[in-house]
Amino acid sequence: MNDISGLNFDEQKVDKLKELQESGVLVYPWEYARKDHAAEIKNRFSDISHDKSEEAVSVAGRLYTKRSHGKTVFADLGDESGKIQLYIRKNDLGDDAFSFFAKNIDVGDIVGVRGHIFRTKVGEISIWVDEITLLSKAICPLPEKYHGLTNVETRYRQRYLDLITNDEARSIFKTRSKIISKLRSDLFGSGFMEFETPTIQPIYGGANARPFTTYHNYLDQKLYLRIAPELYLKRLIVGGFEKVFEIAKNFRNEDIDTHHNPEFTMVEIYSAYADYNDMMSLTENLISGIIKEAAGTSEVTFEEDTINYAIPWRRMSMEEAVLDAAGIDIHTQTVEELREHAEKERIEGWEKAATPGEFLVLFFEHYVEPTLIQPTFIYDFPIENSPLAKKHRTKPGFTERFELFIAAMEIANGFSELNDPLDQKARFEEQDARRQRGDLEAQMIDYDFINALGYGMPPTGGVGIGVDRLVMLATGQNSIKEVILFPSMKPIRFGEGESEEEGSD
Repeated sequence: MNDISGLNFDEQKVDKLKELQESGVLVYPWEYARKDHAAEIKNRFSDISHDKSEEAVSVAGRLYTKRSHGKTVFADLGDESGKIQLYIRKNDLGDDAFSFFAKNIDVGDIVGVRGHIFRTKVGEISIWVDEITLLSKAICPLPEKYHGLTNVETRYRQRYLDLITNDEARSIFKTRSKIISKLRSDLFGSGFMEFETPTIQPIYGGANARPFTTYHNYLDQKLYLRIAPELYLKRLIVGGFEKVFEIAKNFRNEDIDTHHNPEFTMVEIYSAYADYNDMMSLTENLISGIIKEAAGTSEVTFEEDTINYAIPWRRMSMEEAVLDAAGIDIHTQTVEELREHAEKERIEGWEKAATPGEFLVLFFEHYVEPTLIQPTFIYDFPIENSPLAKKHRTKPGFTERFELFIAAMEIANGFSELNDPLDQKARFEEQDARRQRGDLEAQMIDYDFINALGYGMPPTGGVGIGVDRLVMLATGQNSIKEVILFPSMKPIRFGEGESEEEGSD
């Protein structure tokens, strides 16, 4: 059935298609005058009896089942809104049309149907079919109806097949669309303006991450896919826009796991004359409203936990969180003592840490982060790992930065934005020195951004929220691949044991 190109054509279906085309049948027409949808019909005719409706309907969609009983066929047609049963009789279609349907229209094909509504003896609202038209011949078989598409790899690689056969998958992506729509409308309602910034950039920045690189032949220049839109959006604040956001595709050359995909979606939001306290309040209001609308409740189950999104949410400084969880106060211990503890506990990254602030972050990630199930803001980060955040107004060595954690995942990251050009230059230079020493995630120096700050940026609060992880929370999915339509996957190498999903009518 499969050739080396990976096509899943069914030879019998291909032969049938060719026969139809050779006989002059229009197998792939250009349009169909559909007036109705399955769900809308069921709602409109919810009181229908066993008698046929006077009103006729016309629907179109995929044929999911076909059950023959001699001169009568029951079938299920599905469109975007749902499924509806078809009742097809030879006496109604006529001999030729019924014979054509029985012989040439198969499960998986897309058809148009005209008829009247009635309720069957078992109480199911159905279409009593007067006319059925082939709109698209499917020559790849659907998976067996009782088991569906069970191969997870195939579900991700062939998302179109997953969507055809999996109602839950369609529901997830409908919810994703609604979440993005509400996110956008809520921000518009709060006076924010949406902008688009470059995806291909001469200097990557706005986060600590490895970029994807490319090359522009005409410019004779190496370029990078953006890792964040931050530095461009803050240029807009310099230029006079006061409340800006972008729902952006970002790209980071990092590992793939249940929480990470190299291509992902974030919303970044910046508000002039605000600080990180304002952005925490904005974040909890946005997310709590989105979750409640998407899930219909403020309490949503994620894996084994019930998460309560009712506000206000807990807020803790990073120092308080580490002290509560591990009893470690970085201010009362020497760097050597902190190092000894980290080494003894085999805390990942201890070899590279050299300051109390760097050890604080390691202890937080090890002891605290896995425990943050309910929505929790962790604020006041060490300056060492916050090159774009403003120095704390009362705590030397710290910045006004926060991260939001839900279900032990980082969902948002925000700052009182650094707007001192000299301080920013020094931070970039320190990052560049790290990069020169081999830190592949350290940031480059963006002199044009420093120059922009030189013209004056007002006090500004900013936050980035992970849209994919937000959808995970709203839909109860524990893998990011379940909420990204076409996630990054290892390439298929045919002939090397790659498992493929087989299908049948």
